[in-house]
Amino acid sequence: MKIIAIGAVTAGGKTTVVNALKARLPRTASLHFDDYTFDGEPDDLTQWVSKGEEFYNVWDLSPLKADVEKIINSEEYDYLLLDYPFAYQNKMMKDYLDCCIFIDTPLDIAMARRVLRDMKDASADDIRNEMNTYLKFARPCYIDMLTEILPDSDYVIDGAKELETIINEAIEIILKC
Repeated sequence: MKIIAIGAVTAGGKTTVVNALKARLPRTASLHFDDYTFDGEPDDLTQWVSKGEEFYNVWDLSPLKADVEKIINSEEYDYLLLDYPFAYQNKMMKDYLDCCIFIDTPLDIAMARRVLRDMKDASADDIRNEMNTYLKFARPCYIDMLTEILPDSDYVIDGAKELETIINEAIEIILKC
């Protein structure tokens, strides 16, 4: 079985791509990082992101690791797709990964998607406050993904492309891994 991590910034397309790939690749399972709560998860991501490698290893990914091992041991699947933001940076998970794909979505597109997805019923003031928070605090986390995770990935796909193109490129990569 091949284990493929799909990474991107928040709202960069990880979940959409993983779900589309799972629907197209037979005998494929998926796990989504956002479905878990982890010990060691920092309360203030912007404070922790500046700590480099230490940041990625403060997360205790034991629940995710246990689910990966269950899927491996089931012998039911050819592929396991991880909607997972850390590529090879977390020591607990890196030895499980056969391949890491990073969807390089421009930050303006990711931000627009996040606002459209998460703030459908928000007021204009709420959206302005969110933009202010992004500029003051969250942007360093996004930039860290581009400076630490993107170069640590095996393959990079342009996240500004049409979804169908991204899916096709990802399938080509997965079949090579």
